Parts: sequence; structure tokens; C-alpha cells
Amino acid sequence: MDQSKEKIEYFLYARKSSESEDRQVQSIDDQVSRLNLLAKERGLSIKRVLREAKSAKKPGDRPVFAEMMERIEGGEVGGILCWQINRLSRNPVDSGRIQWLLQQGILQSIQTPERVYRPEDNTLLFSVESGMANQFIIDLRKNTLRGMHSKVEKGWAPILAPLGYLNEEEKHTIVKDPRLFPVIRKMWDLMLTGSYTGPRILQIASREWGLRTKKYKRRGGGELSVSGIYRLFTNIFYTGLFDWGGKRHQGKHEPMISMEEYNRVQELLGTNGKPRPQRHIFPFTGFIRCGDCGCSITAEEHTKIIKKTQQSKTFIYYHCTRKKQGVKCTQRSMVSKEDLEEQVEREIIKLTILPEFRDWALEVLRENNDTEIQTRTQIYENQQNTLNQTQAELDALTRMRYRELIDDETYVKERDKLQGKILGLRQAVRKTEGRADRWLELSERTFNFALYAHSAFLKGGPEVKKEILMALGSNPILNNKKLSIEANSWFARVERDYPALEKEYLRLEPGKEPMNKAKTDALSSVRAHWGARRESNPRDRLHRAAFYH
Repeated sequence: MDQSKEKIEYFLYARKSSESEDRQVQSIDDQVSRLNLLAKERGLSIKRVLREAKSAKKPGDRPVFAEMMERIEGGEVGGILCWQINRLSRNPVDSGRIQWLLQQGILQSIQTPERVYRPEDNTLLFSVESGMANQFIIDLRKNTLRGMHSKVEKGWAPILAPLGYLNEEEKHTIVKDPRLFPVIRKMWDLMLTGSYTGPRILQIASREWGLRTKKYKRRGGGELSVSGIYRLFTNIFYTGLFDWGGKRHQGKHEPMISMEEYNRVQELLGTNGKPRPQRHIFPFTGFIRCGDCGCSITAEEHTKIIKKTQQSKTFIYYHCTRKKQGVKCTQRSMVSKEDLEEQVEREIIKLTILPEFRDWALEVLRENNDTEIQTRTQIYENQQNTLNQTQAELDALTRMRYRELIDDETYVKERDKLQGKILGLRQAVRKTEGRADRWLELSERTFNFALYAHSAFLKGGPEVKKEILMALGSNPILNNKKLSIEANSWFARVERDYPALEKEYLRLEPGKEPMNKAKTDALSSVRAHWGARRESNPRDRLHRAAFYH
């Protein structure tokens, strides 16, 4: 039939989405080029070429398509020229709208390279072809979800890897980014000190370290946003876990931080990952709690005029924020900066040791490193055996369900219980795997802290003072202007036994009088006592504490 006699004007509509549904479809430019040739061959009048890079899976997501349909309904043109019917729709809502306009004669012709659709044609053909396009999306979604479930069961998060990691395309796993992984870890280290805000860390990472987001085809390659830095610091993925399908799963990717470090950062960020406003840097805010109501201790500056000199002087005072609703706080008095620092200093002095004791302790620690490795190996084997046994229980439970020996309710209840146990065991195994690497380093840092922290506290700025307080212990409480703090367990050896040993050592005064056998034996006894009862396993809280010297 001579199409030129029909006097129908056409919209040329070319669409391609960036999703997997369109991988085999011609590019938009190729579609337009081929369809223009087709229009010339068939004598079709093209009023306008419309291009759109959007998925057709959901109705209402394509503004160009919506505009085209409104103009057709208004009688502006009577035809559509497209590459395939599935370029117009992959959902039943848009397909029904097109079919209705075609049946009513408002849309007089739809043409593709293979076929022409008209109002007088049997509607079955159009229904079948548009239905096939819709079914393709349904099947694709099912297959995609099945593949994602399979990845999750194997321990791989079906997500775009966050900063510090890369999506490995060949095996579809997630691996460390050799360039960004250490940079992101340093950002966590800064946040863990409690002395830096998110924006400040972002500024350091972007301007001093040159941090840029991953570059993709159409986006990325720029500086991380402020909202992005808080998404990073609230992302559970960095602990080795990941959330998917409303559940938390143990991942097989390498963790960047421990769960203790993650929880500590959440405390520093405040509720729902929102950073606490910070205008001044005060070393002891955001960490100490009120002993009466449990609220945070804050600080404020007061400026006073000194009568004798008539000059202004600034004083800093710490007090309870009293921000907990429904709780009345009786702590009205404020503590001066000098008073609080003096109290912290006294806590540090309790843990300060002489250089000789540090050297003796490290010598014994290195000698006993093989024992620690053996202990870790035994713990690891026990944990792994328990994990394997629990996994076998889960497999047996699944077989029982397949054989219909138990009902769905019992199966789901027991399955969730076992999966929770497996998740906890896998975390414990990962922690034990890193214990041998951390053990000697943590021990050395403990005794370096005990030797150097006091002088560092006296000379350091607000950031150093805060870091030292955080390394000292946990649960610091300010009650009636008095500070109390639970010393970390790895300092128990120093706090419990060191004072008596130091007193005995100084009594012997090895540097002032010539050594004799009695003195030598006595010093050996002091040294042996210090080494024999050492703490062999300092915990992770000092994991990121700095060397103070």
C-alpha cells in the first residue's frame, strides 16, 4: 500500500535504557538512523524525532513518552514509528493505553521494521506481542532476584561496592580497592579519635589526601559530599556484614573495621547518624556522661573582666547538657577546664610506668608470642568446629523440611535461630583470625601508652587529650564535679601490681650504689614478678591508640 496517500504524520520514538533488559537493543542513534531510512523507503512523514533513555518497566517514569501520548490524544499526529513494540512499553498500563488509542482510531498506525499495526487489525497480535514484552520483564525480575538470593547465600552482597572496595566482575565478588582501602581506613581512624567532625574529615581526605569517588561512565570522579561522608560512617558493610532483604548477613568481603569500632562511631555521631553540632573543639565533650541523668557533658566559654588589670579572660567550664526528656537532673554545678584536666591527669599517673618496666614487659611478651599463637590456633579450631557443626544442623533441618517431617512454622523458627548462631560464630572466627596479627602490637602499645601518655597529655592539644582519655578506659562519669572512669582491662596489671613493684625497685636504687649479689637477685625477682603476671591479651579498644612519645 502507498503510505504517502494516507497523509498520516508520525512521531519517531527511539528508546533505550541502561539496564540489562536492553543490552541487545540498538543504541538510540542507531535506531534513529535506521528508522529514518525506513521512513524514506516507505514514504512516511516524520513530524518529530523523540529520544528517551529510560526504562519502560514502570508506568509514569518516562516524561518524553508521556508527552508523546498526550500529543497523539490531542490529534497532533496519528502514527508512531519505532524499532520494536517493546520500545513503546514493557508494562501492562502503557500497553493498554496504546492498544486503546489504536482500537479507537486515534492512533492510526504503529510501524516497526517488521510489522504495521492498524485499528482494523485483529487486536490479538498486538496483545500477544505487548504481553511478551511485559512477561520478559517479569521473568527478568525473577531471574535477577534468584541470582541475588544465590549471591547472598554465598556471602556476597548484591550491591554496588562502597568506597574502599571494588566489584570484581569475573567472579562477581567484592574485593579491596588497593588505592582507596587504606584511605577510607584512615578516615575511620580520625573519626574514632572523637576529635574530628565528619565535614572536617571530608576536608582532610579531599584536599590533603586527594580522595575522589569512583569514576563511572556517566558519574563519579568528584569529591565526596557531606551527606556521603555520614553514609560512609553509618554503613555496616565496613564491619564485614551487610543488610539485604530486611536481614543482616555475614559477608565474605574483608572487614575494614571491627564491630566495636563501628558502634563507637555511631555513639560519636549521635542519633540516626546525625552529627552533633560542634563550634569549638573541647577535649572532653561527647564522651563523658552525667552521673545523675546520663546525658552528655558539654562545655562552654565564659569571658570575665579581671578587676586588677581590667582585661578580659576566657574560662572554659564543663556541665551536663540536661537534654533527656522526662528526667530531672540535679547536677547544676560546673567544672572548670583546669579541674577536669587535673582529674584526668591523676588517672593517667596511676598507669604511668618507668622505662625499665616497659622494656622488661616487652621482652617477656616477645618471648611468649609463640604461646599466644598456639592459644589462638586452639581457639580458632574450636570456633571453626562449632561453626561447622551448626552449619550441619541447619543442613539437616532443611532436609527435614524437604521430606515434610516438620511444618513451615517450625522450620522458619529453627532456621532463623541457627542462622543467627552461625552469624555470631563467623564474626568470632574473623576476630580470632586477626588476633595473632594484633596481639603483639596491642601489647606494645599498651606499655608505650603507660610510659609516654602523661607527658603527651601535658604537652598535647585538645585532640591528643581527648584521644588519651578515650584510650584510658570506658564509661567516664562526672558526678558532683568528680570524674570516675573504668580503666580498660589491659591496664589492670599496671594499676594493680605496678605501684608495689616500683616502690621496691626504687628502694634498691640500682643506679646510685654498686650492684652486689643481693641487689642483683632482688632486681631479678622484681623483673620476674613483673613479667610473669603480665596481661597477655589487651583488647581492641587500644587498637587504634597512637604511640605517645
